[in-house]
Amino acid sequence: MQSPAAPWGSPRTPSPRPASRTSSSRTTEQTPLLARDDRSDHAQQEAPRSPATASLLRTLSGSSSKPFWKTRWPSILALAVLCVAVVAILLGFLAAEGIDEYAMQAADFRPTRLALDGLAAQGARVRIEGDFTMDASKVNRQGVRNIGRLGTWIAREAETGPFDAHLSLPEYGNVLVGTAHIPSIKVNIRNGHTTHISLVASVKPGSPDGIRNVANDYIDGRLGQIRVQGTAEVPVRSGLINVGKHLVEQSMVFNGGDMPALPHYNITKLNIREANKGRKGMGADASIVVVNDFPVEITLPPVGVDVLIDGCSSDKQVFVGTAETADIVVKPKTDIQVNVTGNVEHLSDSLTEVCPKSAKSPLDAFIGEYIKGEDATIYINCCTFPDPNTPDWARDLLKDITVPVPFTGKEMGNMVKNFTMANMHFSLPDPFAEPGTPEASPKISAVVNVDVGLPAEMNFPLDVNQIKADADIFYKGKKLGNMDLRKWQKANSTRLDAHGKEGPSLLVQSEIKNAPIEILDDDLFSQVVQALLFGGGKPIMLDMKALVSIGVDTPMGKFAIRGIPAKGTVPVKPPHHEGGNDLKSRMAALNIRVGNLSIIGTTPTSITMQVYVNMTNPSNYSATVPYLSINILVNGTVLGQALIKDMHVKPGNNTNLIATALWDPFTNSGLKGRAVGSEMLSQYISGFNTSVTLQAHNGTIPAQPGLSHLMSKYPITLPAPHLSQPKPPTDGDGDGDDDGDDKGDEKDHFIQSTTMHLISSTATFTLNSPFHSTTMFITHLNATAYYKDDPAGQILYDLPFAVPPGLSESPRIPVHWTLGGIGYDAVRNALGGHLKLAAFAHVGFRIGEWHERIWFRGGQIGANIRL
Repeated sequence: MQSPAAPWGSPRTPSPRPASRTSSSRTTEQTPLLARDDRSDHAQQEAPRSPATASLLRTLSGSSSKPFWKTRWPSILALAVLCVAVVAILLGFLAAEGIDEYAMQAADFRPTRLALDGLAAQGARVRIEGDFTMDASKVNRQGVRNIGRLGTWIAREAETGPFDAHLSLPEYGNVLVGTAHIPSIKVNIRNGHTTHISLVASVKPGSPDGIRNVANDYIDGRLGQIRVQGTAEVPVRSGLINVGKHLVEQSMVFNGGDMPALPHYNITKLNIREANKGRKGMGADASIVVVNDFPVEITLPPVGVDVLIDGCSSDKQVFVGTAETADIVVKPKTDIQVNVTGNVEHLSDSLTEVCPKSAKSPLDAFIGEYIKGEDATIYINCCTFPDPNTPDWARDLLKDITVPVPFTGKEMGNMVKNFTMANMHFSLPDPFAEPGTPEASPKISAVVNVDVGLPAEMNFPLDVNQIKADADIFYKGKKLGNMDLRKWQKANSTRLDAHGKEGPSLLVQSEIKNAPIEILDDDLFSQVVQALLFGGGKPIMLDMKALVSIGVDTPMGKFAIRGIPAKGTVPVKPPHHEGGNDLKSRMAALNIRVGNLSIIGTTPTSITMQVYVNMTNPSNYSATVPYLSINILVNGTVLGQALIKDMHVKPGNNTNLIATALWDPFTNSGLKGRAVGSEMLSQYISGFNTSVTLQAHNGTIPAQPGLSHLMSKYPITLPAPHLSQPKPPTDGDGDGDDDGDDKGDEKDHFIQSTTMHLISSTATFTLNSPFHSTTMFITHLNATAYYKDDPAGQILYDLPFAVPPGLSESPRIPVHWTLGGIGYDAVRNALGGHLKLAAFAHVGFRIGEWHERIWFRGGQIGANIRL
């Protein structure tokens, strides 16, 4: 006789029996004569089960998310016992040589309905319907086929009395799965005749602990194969002939690949909302359609489960919330509509805390997989039954069983729609930071705006209160560097409702402070600088790809969602100015002016000066410079350094910026440097148009040698500051010069005017010191006065005298007149009046410990002639 799991469809062509299912029988005194024999002379064995048969087994495994032995075991048990009964009928009446082989191959049972009629205190009532047919064409050997047709034509019908069938698992210590009481069954066993069978079996579950052990092995993937054995003592009769009771044993082996799989399902509706009144946290409503291709009819009672997700370790799950279903009505071959209501009261620390050796919490990992469209996994811990009428055996059978269920993610593309920055402020690194550390990187402060797209199903209050990100910066597709926002920054958010095709979104705004920027490609950064300086005034576009983390406040409590992928483009505008785009024009746009020099330190070879700087920042960005060292060059020779400490530059006009200049030609460039420095000072004191070049070097920013080298490619040449009457830095622009209020060239001269006394042959000078608060000394003076290129007198004076800040008058200095000369005659003729003289002098200066000798040339010096 054919195995109980015979196909439901068209007749089957005999073929070798699959290795995954085997049947066995035991011969006793009560065993029918047609018991199955596995003799070697059988040329053909039982045909393989069709796909419909395998589908039936999967159907009986359950149309919900649980394996077959969890929710449909009464149906399986009933069907298995029914098949055992059919085998018993045939074995009891077909007791001739060869008839057993005929019975095994010709019998065909096709279930048409499997329904749960109700639950009882001790078990369940299961209705089974199907069609039983004997099909001789499926028998392989002609002799067996002929004998079988004759024997069944004589017997015509067979009938069993009521009996109990037991289903057990031999490899699990013969644990009893369940017992079914089968009523009397009568079938027509003639070839080609079909008998419709309809019966109600009472099914009683076996050992709950044993069933749970098998279920857990299956869920954990430890169940390589399982053998299910059915045993029954079946009373058989045909007409008035009582054959007696026959012991029937039938077993089936399921390999791992034959185990029933979870049915396909589709979430058609998901709404996440605030919890209903009287409950805490958030609620969720979901509608799930489960594909049901099987002839199963059952009504499942309401059930509640705990929902869990993977924890920090792979073998540990973390509780999230609960879910409940109403009654679930399953109809044959009809998709099942399941309505689920969930509730999450609060999020535990184990759910939201970052896992060891990881940057994410269990909740982060789950949400990250979901929003990327990947399959996440949720775990259903079964079960509670809200209906008090649910029998205790059902509660005992299903409790403490956890089933993993794939949870298909929803691809959201870029959940962060836009990522922009405004009001950017740049800071150079700490000069004493270790290179390669975050402290050694330039820093940026800005207002960050993030537009986060929200899924339409999220309908609950959501407030973002903090944000952080790790962003990579790209220029023309190449990675320029990265911006480190690993520290949480305060944030606020505004929900934007859906409009048009755009769904709802959350506009998050945060003011970040001092986020380090690490430049990874100096050559690419050089291209960025060049594009800003010489790009025709067009902004450059920097692409940013970031992993954004946000801290949110929800009805469940506060928690963080980490690692949300985001990307955006940040335009960087170049300095705005009138004029050309060459370096000279752009440097001119800075309009740097220096004044109010003061000496703050000296050595025998150096002077340290403090100056006030006015400049125009043509960009829209502000910057803070904690430390900057720039070489001062004259004609390519390094004479000193300009130092900037803690300088803040804002967009537009900047006044009273303080810088320090170290003048030390000998230390920087030796004797050549001293000579170049002396010449430069001579021209400077004489009021010539002198200039200095400011150029970065490898130590400009000690913590960033690469950036320093890049800056060295862009030297800046500036005019030396005017020698003007020092003024306090409160005159408007703070440069301390006269701002054009003085007329003529006299304001630029060291010697403003002189008074000559003819009788005493002396002269006094009005001197203009370039220093704001420092007194200098003239230690040597060898000067000649000229009138129209003719000498008028000479001064040779070696007594030091002081030159205090601002305008001062020298002591009377002896003058040796050039008697008889044209120059002297001009002086004498101007007695009591005013005369314009020129002068050339070699002068020795001393300021503190520093001393230097320079030359001085003055033209059109106003000389007052007195007796």
